[in-house]
Amino acid sequence: MAMKNPYQAYQQNSVNTATPGELTLMLYNGAIKFMKLAKKGMEDKDIEMKNTNLIKAQKIVQELMVTLDTSHDVGKSMMTMYDYMNRRLIDANLKNDPAIVDEVEVHMMEFRDAWKQVIQVNRQQAFAQGEQA
Repeated sequence: MAMKNPYQAYQQNSVNTATPGELTLMLYNGAIKFMKLAKKGMEDKDIEMKNTNLIKAQKIVQELMVTLDTSHDVGKSMMTMYDYMNRRLIDANLKNDPAIVDEVEVHMMEFRDAWKQVIQVNRQQAFAQGEQA
């Protein structure tokens, strides 16, 4: 069976072979991308583009909430922030306010950047353990 879109095949393969940590990073990046598109929709007065992309960003935040381990304090704190970001995205959509989207985007980028560092540390530790074996 031939793939019609090589980029789509590449994306699907990336998701299928990603580690859980990489999947979380993809979610953060997707939410940021959709928030940028929503702001573009606001700027262009394209209500459908704004609404569609804010809903996509909300669904990603909701997925992050569903998969979050809240058995530790850090997970509980993250859940509070995810809930806040989700509510702010709803506000941004209702009020058509790009400043609210900017606020959530900053939080999401901070989470993404921290998550990148976690992945890098884990890879370095795994590599160091592999050398010792």
